[in-house]
Amino acid sequence: MMSGQHWEKIAATKRAALLGNIPPEYRIPPNLLPSDVQLDVTTFPRESGWFSQRELDITESTATAIVRNIASRAWSSEEVTRAFSKRAAAAHQLTNCLSEIFFLEAIEQAKSLDERQRTTGKVVGPLHGLPISLKDNFNVVGKDSTVGFASLVDNPATYNSTLVEVLERAGAVRYCKTNVPTAMMIAESVNNVFGRTVNPLNRKLTSGGSSGGESALIAFGGSPLGVGTDIGGSLRIPAACTGIFTLRPSFGRFTTQRCRSGLAGQEAVLSVNGPMAKTLDDITLFAKTVVDSMPWLVDPKCLPIPWRSVESKKTLKIALMMDDGIVTPTPPVTRALKETAEKLRNAGHEIVDWNPRLHSKTVEFLAKMFVADGGKSVRALLEPTQEPFRPEMEMYQTATELGTYGMWQLQLDRSELQREFLDQWMSYEGLDALLCPTTPYASVEHGDFKYVGYTGVFNVVDYSAVSFPCGVFADKAQDQFSPDYAPLSEICRNVQSTYKADNVHGMPVSLQLVSKRLEEEKLLSMTATVLQAIHPSTLASLKSGLVSSIKGRL
Repeated sequence: MMSGQHWEKIAATKRAALLGNIPPEYRIPPNLLPSDVQLDVTTFPRESGWFSQRELDITESTATAIVRNIASRAWSSEEVTRAFSKRAAAAHQLTNCLSEIFFLEAIEQAKSLDERQRTTGKVVGPLHGLPISLKDNFNVVGKDSTVGFASLVDNPATYNSTLVEVLERAGAVRYCKTNVPTAMMIAESVNNVFGRTVNPLNRKLTSGGSSGGESALIAFGGSPLGVGTDIGGSLRIPAACTGIFTLRPSFGRFTTQRCRSGLAGQEAVLSVNGPMAKTLDDITLFAKTVVDSMPWLVDPKCLPIPWRSVESKKTLKIALMMDDGIVTPTPPVTRALKETAEKLRNAGHEIVDWNPRLHSKTVEFLAKMFVADGGKSVRALLEPTQEPFRPEMEMYQTATELGTYGMWQLQLDRSELQREFLDQWMSYEGLDALLCPTTPYASVEHGDFKYVGYTGVFNVVDYSAVSFPCGVFADKAQDQFSPDYAPLSEICRNVQSTYKADNVHGMPVSLQLVSKRLEEEKLLSMTATVLQAIHPSTLASLKSGLVSSIKGRL
């Protein structure tokens, strides 16, 4: 652990070292750098002329297509790894999305995979040769996992996270780690060490958090498949801010063993790992690969549930939650919910209304649990380098410790909430899924993300959830508050006060589909069914995994 030095010096040195790990050939020529006023930088790879057509073909392909092309030897793992390393380097230079860079090691790993395929005629596993990016908290031997703290700089891991080894055995190539907020407990990716990650679709807006480095990298095309974590929405919020797909599994399906945590030991609300990608097929590829590896044989907390084949239902019964009784979504999200529900009805699916009567109580529980230690976990990592609390972390700075008895009482409340929630779900006879906002926002300006209730509720009850781009884009002409709008609460008033239709015009809108615990296979199948109900012109882009640029919409 880094101590004895002041945090500002440590942070500056770490940032310089990170940039120094970008090979010279992957540094954007100064004459090609977009100006600061260019907000959408996702067009840069294709418009700059800096990438070859081959590099563009590779980095604009899905993970599923990449592993197929490597297996057929149409592409080598080395050239795929080089292409994504270059594009990841560009992503970092334009969005500040990386925390660790090890491209050269990755290229050597890819060469080894190519040689093994050449000599044996076989691939190592279902992810053979595929570059996969990792959120900062995944331990990789010899690399830092700072989770945004200066005191954890130059404290390289001595072991790999179990999931890192699972992916390597499946043939994946690790090549970079991505930025997170301090302790991974802010809904935007900003910390005192690396600074702020911005949204490549609009650099005035957040890429979300805490897996916001991943979402920015993937949306830019610098990673075909990434892995993040989620304890209150940390997969789904950034996925929604950038219009990509993610799966928040129930605890026990994917291993979380030997990862670093900002709140180590907190288990009343369990953190989970999950994939992020531009297509649903890629999310499914990851999920099946990890479960097929039988992680319960190496992680005692993993459940021995093999991957299950699910027969797609032609018609679904879906509960629609337009708001959670606490915060009304901003106008683009409300419109997306209405349009998606109407398309589902037209496709023959049954839509019923969900009563969010338990959501307020559940959101209150989540807030109490995150600060139950009185902020001691965060303070212990800030103090060695005199690092200050960021303003977003005020709740940790002022919290009062609950004590053991208080914690036990809170956990009793959690168990009762879980029972009540299941009772309510089962009261909707034959209910398949719940459709609701992922967040109140399409995205939001930096520093203005104020509410995580739509995601955090499902962490408390440990339900499976997918965030998916629904094909609706924010439109300043359509997305204005109705004259009779009234805030549901003070936090609702605060959330709506930050909404500026001009700022989010053209941004993709995501929604959340939720199933009961441990129904990941069913949920992925239902998400595909929901996508099939979306208008064909939108469905084509969703299937290809291309997020429409906001260029031309401004």
